[in-house]
Amino acid sequence: MSLAAIYEDGATDRRHVPVMVEEVCGLLSAHGPLAFVDVTVGAGGHAAAIMRATGARMLGLDRDEAALGVAREQLAEFGDRVVLHRADFGEIRSAMQECGFAGADAILADLGMSSLALDDPARGFSFKADGPLDMRMDQRQQLRAYDLVNEESEEELARIIYTYGEERASRRIARVIVESRRRHPIETTGELRAIIERVLGGHRRGGAHPATRTFQALRIAVNREMESLAELLRDAPAMLNPRGRMLVIAYHSLEDRPVKERFRELARSEEYVAIARKVIKPSSAETSRNPRARSARIRCIERSAR
Repeated sequence: MSLAAIYEDGATDRRHVPVMVEEVCGLLSAHGPLAFVDVTVGAGGHAAAIMRATGARMLGLDRDEAALGVAREQLAEFGDRVVLHRADFGEIRSAMQECGFAGADAILADLGMSSLALDDPARGFSFKADGPLDMRMDQRQQLRAYDLVNEESEEELARIIYTYGEERASRRIARVIVESRRRHPIETTGELRAIIERVLGGHRRGGAHPATRTFQALRIAVNREMESLAELLRDAPAMLNPRGRMLVIAYHSLEDRPVKERFRELARSEEYVAIARKVIKPSSAETSRNPRARSARIRCIERSAR
């Protein structure tokens, strides 16, 4: 049975389809990991496939309590082989220590948004359905997208939208946001979407919606995603056991660039080796089945046996 079939055979959440399951399992189960850490466990799709392919003991991290609830159900068949812990992926070192994992034979970081959160209007991540301007992955934190949109200066909003969304019209969008909030607070994703459409025009067939970059930027800023990624890339490689592998799935250049640079830096030493010289992309067949996979990019390193 193929690894994809192993995944599909199990109890999984059909709303969330993990990307490149076959490739991820092939890379991470190469040596049959004994200790596996999924730092973005989400609904548990990748984790379930790897656990079925190996006899590993697993630590799953996520800062989203709702995602951990789903993962707990999906991974219940593995019993006490699975430990789930609420933490940001940048906290991998302290989380592993707290949960009794001295090292890892495989570390997986899927940096994509969970469909469970993205498709829930109440979470405020998407402009496709109207909901509150929230965007918090961890509901315990105070900062929301609402706070950035309604309280940050025009200059800071423009910086966030340009830096994290790579949006060329960031200054114009920030200016109209500030003008709009003077009349009344911007409270919903629908209101923000309408403002951006007023600046950039409506959705053109075949292209990304004009609000995509701004929503991405706000989400990244609210959740400090780039800071967490920097912490993960700093600490996780040292947590690998000899011959242990770390695999990262990135979805846009902001994520992929630091991963590429860090893995290249590590590969220049004698302690790590790049498993794939070129980035691994999903097949055309997979992107046809799962359009959300189209921008996914895999990079993988291995710690030497010495």
